[in-house]
Amino acid sequence: MNKKVLVAMSGGVDSSVAAYLLTKQNYNCIGVTMKLFNNDDVGVSKEKACCSLEDVEDARSVAFKLNMPYYVFNFKDDFDEKVIKRFINAYENGLTPNPCIDCNRYIKFEKLYLRSKQIEFDYIATGHYVRIEKDNSTNRYLLKKGVDETKDQSYVLYSMTQDQLAHTLFPLGGMTKSEVRQIAQEQELRNANKHESQDICFVVDGDYKKFIENYTNKVYPPGDFIDENGNVLGEHKGLISYTTGQRKGLGIAHEKPLYVKSKNIPKNTVTLSEENGLYSTTFYVDSLNWIAFDNLTQPIKVKAKVRYRQIEQPATIYPHDEKTVKVIFDDPQRAITSGQAAVFYDGEIVVGGGTICQVE
Repeated sequence: MNKKVLVAMSGGVDSSVAAYLLTKQNYNCIGVTMKLFNNDDVGVSKEKACCSLEDVEDARSVAFKLNMPYYVFNFKDDFDEKVIKRFINAYENGLTPNPCIDCNRYIKFEKLYLRSKQIEFDYIATGHYVRIEKDNSTNRYLLKKGVDETKDQSYVLYSMTQDQLAHTLFPLGGMTKSEVRQIAQEQELRNANKHESQDICFVVDGDYKKFIENYTNKVYPPGDFIDENGNVLGEHKGLISYTTGQRKGLGIAHEKPLYVKSKNIPKNTVTLSEENGLYSTTFYVDSLNWIAFDNLTQPIKVKAKVRYRQIEQPATIYPHDEKTVKVIFDDPQRAITSGQAAVFYDGEIVVGGGTICQVE
């Protein structure tokens, strides 16, 4: 009997081609679009975000063309609790979150995966550009980068467990984006030339402050911009408006460009520095998930990245306590930011990762 796959279909070209490839491999596929929020509830126009009627119709059209059953699953309450509220809470506590990681962790590879088990499916599948490989010597599943370096999404999937990796398919991991587009065009899929969404799906035009204020119905009070010696430089517009390394929108006249170095929640201050003040080598990571092994028991050399678009850099990870590791880059890195993910690599293999909780 053919293996059964629940294919997450966003309405985009990647998940559509993933579904096509799986049907060609004789999997028994069902297409699913996850309804994560009402656009009107978060102030997103219907044309500019996922979860729009257009996206659902695009996914439904592809599923129909591929002769696949298709459903919409309502995960709005889970998304609100696990992604949106965590996003807001992080900003309110001076952190810079990555909601795409939370969405993958708690919605796609927790909620959707559990749903697939409930209906006794063998796998879930998505259009992510990553690969899964079984290491027979350790009997562990490994997460590897996608072969298209410009599209690799391993950074946002470091939290996957062994059980999830064993029951997930990533059909696009060995392909380039241009190859995927070509397949979509050859198969005359409705969304073959559809543009890609770049911003966080529930935030309009990247305006995090406006979204948070509208969602919480709160006003975040202004406070002082200060320099590294505590001297007042001007007034900021509320702590949630700023992230580490930010230069634009500060409104401060200075002989040299200034950047956000840190935020102090109790004092409601934002510390600014020149760019050389943003560099550091040492930070701590919690909420850890290891893929290549069970636990870190001794220091290891890796390459690490602390932002999605960063090229990973040589570093050493040290066990610190039961829940935390200490990471030291070989060379100082710019704007290491609490709340962001740190992901560790051994070549193409994702060793593991976690959340940056403190920067020295």
